[in-house]
Amino acid sequence: MQFEERALSFDCGGDCLFGVASVPAQPAERGVVVVVGGPQYRGGSHRQFTLLARHLAAQGIAVLRFDYRGMGDAEGEQRDFEMVAEDLRSAIGQFQATVPAVREVVLWGLCDGASAALFYAAHDARVQGVVLLNPWVRTEGGLAKATLKHYYRDRLLQPALWKKIFTGQFNYGAALRSFTGLLGAASGKPAPQHAAAAPTAAPSSPPPVVHAEPKPRISDPDLPPLPGRMHDSLAAFQGKVLLILSGADLTAQEFRDAVKASRPWQKLLAAPRVTHRELAQADHTFSRRAWRDQVADWTGEWMRSW
Repeated sequence: MQFEERALSFDCGGDCLFGVASVPAQPAERGVVVVVGGPQYRGGSHRQFTLLARHLAAQGIAVLRFDYRGMGDAEGEQRDFEMVAEDLRSAIGQFQATVPAVREVVLWGLCDGASAALFYAAHDARVQGVVLLNPWVRTEGGLAKATLKHYYRDRLLQPALWKKIFTGQFNYGAALRSFTGLLGAASGKPAPQHAAAAPTAAPSSPPPVVHAEPKPRISDPDLPPLPGRMHDSLAAFQGKVLLILSGADLTAQEFRDAVKASRPWQKLLAAPRVTHRELAQADHTFSRRAWRDQVADWTGEWMRSW
């Protein structure tokens, strides 16, 4: 289907936001608003969001991708993923004003964009679905456990590691300090001050932040604050959910581990309204064309299925 792209500007709390709407000739009643992760702008890593929007628009699904305050071309102070509710509300309003045929909205987010979408979804009746890719549930202990379980196991299989060991270039002291620090964090004990930092999940992953608003009740007292609030947000949202996880991503592994450790999470994700998809070889941002196209195909198929 033919489509056009329209540059938009709109107000949010006195600041000007900018976005691009990909509008089919005959838009479906259900459209997509892309919630960017931070720090990121509306194009996405390796133009991921731009290409997703065009892929869906060619199938008749209108898409808005935009910069929330403090990101990309938008005005205002930079904010984290827990402080973008007003931005999302303004963007959805502008999207529907630009494409009047759109009556229902799906929020599509990667990493902390997925977390932001989930925090918002239950508070806006226009949102009828969410697409969550590698949701961000970062805690210090969760990262340490995921790193010990997944990163170090994979590291032992890498030829580059053994080459360093056999050529005498491997730093045993630094490795031991890092490993000891991770063990402490995983067990809930403070890491030694000399411990090296754990490997990060992905360059685009944001640092942990402190939520500035009152935190809702956590239904599973065994869950750390962020995974617990994510669970409660999903429980409060009654719409459709598409969950897509990468196989080669520490953020996705941390999410899996959080779910495995919580029966309430498992029960919630087993509901008929939740659709699961996995790409075993994909990295955090689905950087290869085949992975990116598969995600776009899954999104379009899922949106047409209900």
